[in-house]
Amino acid sequence: MDILTAKQQVIDAGLRLVETGLIARTWGNVSCRIDKNSFVITPSGKAYEDLTPKDIVLVSIEDCKYEGNVKPSSEKGIHAACYAHRPDCNFVIHTHQKNASAVSTLGFEIQDLKGRSKELIGDYIPLADYGMPSTGKLKKGVVKAIVSSDSRAIIMSHHGAVCLGADNEDAFNIAAELETVCLRFIMRKYKKASDLAFDGFKSIAEYVNERTKVRNYADEFSHFNSVRKDKSFVMTPHDGGEKLTVDLFNRGGISEDTNTSIDLHRAVYNARKDVNAIVHSDNETIKEFSKTSRTLRPLLDDFAQLVGVSCKTAVYDANQNKTRKVVRALRCKNAALLRNNGAICVAGDEYDAKAVEMVLEKNINTKLTHTFFGQPGGNISLLDSAIMRLVYKLKYSKQK
Repeated sequence: MDILTAKQQVIDAGLRLVETGLIARTWGNVSCRIDKNSFVITPSGKAYEDLTPKDIVLVSIEDCKYEGNVKPSSEKGIHAACYAHRPDCNFVIHTHQKNASAVSTLGFEIQDLKGRSKELIGDYIPLADYGMPSTGKLKKGVVKAIVSSDSRAIIMSHHGAVCLGADNEDAFNIAAELETVCLRFIMRKYKKASDLAFDGFKSIAEYVNERTKVRNYADEFSHFNSVRKDKSFVMTPHDGGEKLTVDLFNRGGISEDTNTSIDLHRAVYNARKDVNAIVHSDNETIKEFSKTSRTLRPLLDDFAQLVGVSCKTAVYDANQNKTRKVVRALRCKNAALLRNNGAICVAGDEYDAKAVEMVLEKNINTKLTHTFFGQPGGNISLLDSAIMRLVYKLKYSKQK
């Protein structure tokens, strides 16, 4: 294929995947085969919406060498392996899609695909052994799954998925069908256990909560997002009301209910000089999970990277203004669950704070799925989590 055509197809596929929610931010990667010796791939750490043909990197299939100053995706070795072991593969998409991630910790393959799923993907979906991102162990696990099956979709343990297509349209269809297969897999288990209609991962959270004793129940309070502005911060209410500009140090002149949120945001900004944006998530699944949750640990590697080695639950008593519990829960982390009030997600800017919220939701979905299927363990080790967190903070968080 002509290299410029291939580069544009990679860009177009990335944008389409973002629009459909299969990938977000800079997560995942996309590539297209040029010939038997080379392929082009998305760069490391750049948003899909900002890509131009100059950003797409030409890489050797044999040794992953490349030329120029733009670094290719750190997962280029996985793409090279796909092209080397599957001559009929001309387009590869690596995603961190929600439903495939949710089943990635269960420890078993998805068997007996039928109909359109079988036609697009194959007889079953193998599960690749776990390895930390960008490591030889991760690539080894994917290669093993590729050579031991004819499947065109592979779930990567604690990570995401890789989809191998004959062209960009085929690869996209495989990624979309994989998400459908994984959702149906979860829905069947839920209906069999509960005999209730499945209405997203919130349904599983409600089912689990009904069988869990609620501890330290907390009253709900208003949800605001906010952004730091010099010696003040601007709060945006979730109910569509007017924005509020609030002094970082002086309290007063605002309604009691609003002050409940202001005090919390002010305490976080004053304790964390690195935080310039706060998202108080009212996502339905996160909020339901927060009713009974304790400490949430990483089941997915992007959670370890963006959130931290754990996400603690704090009970925020608005009447007593005990913000210190929330501040303590956020220490060295980018999110904390608030009992019965969703979660507070923090970062250096609003874009990153929303990314934290997305990753938190995905990890909760995975936790709920893992719990519902009754599988033991599931968490990534503390050591691996700490290593990924450190590498991310030192390297990838500096890239946009």
